[in-house]
Amino acid sequence: MNHRPPSRLDGTTLAGPLSSLLAIDPTTAWRLCPGCRALSSIGELHVYGPGPGLTGRCPHCQQPALRIVAQPGRLWLQLGTDQGAFRFDLPPIEAPRMSGPQDDDGTLK
Repeated sequence: MNHRPPSRLDGTTLAGPLSSLLAIDPTTAWRLCPGCRALSSIGELHVYGPGPGLTGRCPHCQQPALRIVAQPGRLWLQLGTDQGAFRFDLPPIEAPRMSGPQDDDGTLK
């Protein structure tokens, strides 16, 4: 029998599946708690915070399910306990554009 090792791809391969996943309402996602084996949705987690971030815990055994920490320009996401964290660089927020009459140099009158 000819067994080929699995192909190794780079992390950008996950962009498509993750963008589909992150575009839906996350509160409907189900989780199996590794501590007590209970099923619960993210919407059912007991959330504590706000600082230094938000921690969602299993509603049955209180084991941490996820942590989210927001910093200027970044969002950190940790799934489970002590498993490392993902850092998301957030797009810059543009200042609202003022509208109205303008001088020749583009400044508002």
